[in-house]
Amino acid sequence: MQMEYRINRQIRAKEVRLIDQDGKQIGIVPLQEALRIAEERGLDLVEVAPNANPPVCKLLDYGKFLYELKKKEKEARKKQREHSMEVKDINLSLRIDEHDLKVKLKHMREFLEDGDKVRVRIRFRGRENAHPELGDRLVNRIVEELSDCGQLEGPPKKEGNFLTFALLPKKK
Repeated sequence: MQMEYRINRQIRAKEVRLIDQDGKQIGIVPLQEALRIAEERGLDLVEVAPNANPPVCKLLDYGKFLYELKKKEKEARKKQREHSMEVKDINLSLRIDEHDLKVKLKHMREFLEDGDKVRVRIRFRGRENAHPELGDRLVNRIVEELSDCGQLEGPPKKEGNFLTFALLPKKK
């Protein structure tokens, strides 16, 4: 979303508040005078605050100005990506073997240390649904094992044949 700037002869105000290339305020001058100053210095007159009364115009190289804006925008997007959190899904069975659970815990630990949220789904099959305490025991074990790098987002929820909960990375 890039704002369009009016430059040189596109500016419609009778007088403008003029700022030079160093950021020093020259003052309120008629538009023709501002255009003459810009032409003498080999720069463009760019309207940076059109809603001000009178509009604020700056003397600068328009091409360089656009380049700097794009550079700042790109840097902002890059920083935003760095701070975003991904959600990683881990699916388990209630009768998971000890070694398999260790492998899943290792993966969850890596995700949490990378700053990602981990959503865990424990699947109940057949008569396992009659014993929700087994799922709670598994949840407690997972939370206990990962307590150094993650914390429970909220209480586990039973949704159909699945017990779902999420772990958030701990703040450093």
